[in-house]
Amino acid sequence: MTGAASLPDAAIYYGHVMHCRLRPFRHRFVYRVFSLFADIDALDALAARTPFFSHNRLNLFSLMDRDHGLADGSPLRPWVEALSADAGINLGGGRIFMLCFPRMFGFVFNPLTVFFCFDDQARLRSIIYEVRNTFGEKHPYVAAIDGVPSPDGLITHQRDKNFYVSPFIDMNMIYTFRLRMPGEKLSVMIREHAPEGEILIATLTGEKRPFNSRTLIKALCLYPLMSLKIIVAIHFEALRLWRKGAKFIARTPTAAT
Repeated sequence: MTGAASLPDAAIYYGHVMHCRLRPFRHRFVYRVFSLFADIDALDALAARTPFFSHNRLNLFSLMDRDHGLADGSPLRPWVEALSADAGINLGGGRIFMLCFPRMFGFVFNPLTVFFCFDDQARLRSIIYEVRNTFGEKHPYVAAIDGVPSPDGLITHQRDKNFYVSPFIDMNMIYTFRLRMPGEKLSVMIREHAPEGEILIATLTGEKRPFNSRTLIKALCLYPLMSLKIIVAIHFEALRLWRKGAKFIARTPTAAT
């Protein structure tokens, strides 16, 4: 497991999402985004720091518990702790941070939310990748953190793909997750492998900004209607893939988790 560390403060990351498809043809796009990084138990305190952000209430920016976890509005901590426990990890009440896109004007779509889960000794013990598709379904991939971290703080692990996301990528895939604990920079990479080779590289990168009203208002100016843009971009890029001749993979409905 990782050693005890000084845990970060809440932050906003201005950055980009990049997708690069490698097979059977190359297809790449980059979009500007911003992300929220915060302790899930401190969201109400964050809301008290600025009139532009709310927890479980509509605002210019907001974060709703019902957008994550059990999706019923219940607190996120019991859900995160239960998933970690299923992976053999007892967090012991340690801090849990989440990285996600916030709601803007009451709307959001989060293709990926990452939960960084620490124990009571401030040691990173598990990471949960909550993946969502455009059919209203989501699925958590849980990774137990057990071992000595690399000198540069790189965290890497693999998971079999078992959740339908893209209509143009088969299910017989393996994900390789590569990331670092968010600091002055944000770096998350997912590489998707098929038996014949690597299919897709996706990254989320960013530069840290303080969580305050000035940062949020600047984000509104730099990334207007970001949530709507994400949904439009997903369908626009799907159309481009289809026009290039990408093979359509039928969806098998799954229950949201």
